[in-house]
Amino acid sequence: MAVEIERKYLVKSDEWRSMSSSSSHFCQFYLSVNPDCTIRVRIIDGASAFLTIKSRNKGISRGEWEYPIPVEDARTMMELHVGRLIIKRRYIVPFGGNTWEVDIFEDELSGLAVAEIELPSSDAEVSIPPFVGKEVSGDFRYYNSSLSGTGLMPPEVSSPA
Repeated sequence: MAVEIERKYLVKSDEWRSMSSSSSHFCQFYLSVNPDCTIRVRIIDGASAFLTIKSRNKGISRGEWEYPIPVEDARTMMELHVGRLIIKRRYIVPFGGNTWEVDIFEDELSGLAVAEIELPSSDAEVSIPPFVGKEVSGDFRYYNSSLSGTGLMPPEVSSPA
């Protein structure tokens, strides 16, 4: 089992744009969403797809299993999704020796922008970039699985798209 250790923040400015090294378009959806286990399918740039299973959070970490699947299978599974599709563009932003991911949401979640960083341990030191605002790591409202189901934009969204 792999363990995902991730911190998530709201994006407060567009300074990240000049630092971005690449981007990918994501269409993702959930086959199951509950506090103990989420099952996600993600299609990246229409060219690759992954099935991901995540366990319940323990602080900023949780179990994660991710497997590549055929894109056509992912498209077929889309018929089984619960909640809304999550459409976003992910930008890779190197900063302070780390790789940040900035997600700019589209469609119904347009206006939401979050920055995430995966860490080797929960107590790892992180250099916070100037575009990063409030930390929302433990706030379930900002989990993609929650955003897929609530139909609501979190109230504090002040992120520039």
